[in-house]
Amino acid sequence: MKRRTFLQGIAVVTALPVISLYLSGKIVANTVNPVVVEPLGKPHEDWRDLVSPEAYKVLFEEQTESPGSSELNHEHSDGTFICAACYLPLFESQHKYESGTGWPSFTQPIAGHVGTKRDYKLIILRTEYHCARCGGHQGHVFKDGPKPRGERWCNNGLALKFVLRTDELPLLRG
Repeated sequence: MKRRTFLQGIAVVTALPVISLYLSGKIVANTVNPVVVEPLGKPHEDWRDLVSPEAYKVLFEEQTESPGSSELNHEHSDGTFICAACYLPLFESQHKYESGTGWPSFTQPIAGHVGTKRDYKLIILRTEYHCARCGGHQGHVFKDGPKPRGERWCNNGLALKFVLRTDELPLLRG
C-alpha cells in the first residue's frame, strides 16, 4: 500500500462522522463553524394551532404574502428576527436592508439556522430557504443583494417575529 493511499484512507475515516451529520440534515452547510440545529420532526399539521391561519399558509403550505403587506418592512430597530412558528433566531437586524421588493430582506441569516432546497415552482430554478428547526418556509435567496456577499434573503413577514433584545427572546417552542 502506498503511503498516499494510506493517508487518504485515514482522512476519509476521520471525516465520516461529520459527513454523516451533514447528510442527515443535522448540520447546515457552514464552512467556518458548523452549527448543529436539531430538526423537530414535528408534523406541519401540529403547528396549525400555534400560528395564525395566514402564517400557517406561508410557513407550511409555502404560500407567499402580498408585497408591501408586512409591518416588518418598516422595522429598523436593533434586535432579532425569529421564526414565527418555533422562535428560532434567523436574522440579526444589522443584516436587514431595504431591497425595494416589498418583503423584509437580509444580507445573511444566522449561520446554521436556515436550510435550503431547490425550488422549480415558477419553472426557473430558485433557492428556497426554511427554518432549520421546524422546517417552516421563510422565503427565497437571490444573488442580487448588496456587497460584499451579494445575497438577498427575501423573507415573508408572516413567517417572522421581531424581538428587540436577545433577553426578550421567547422560549423555543416545539
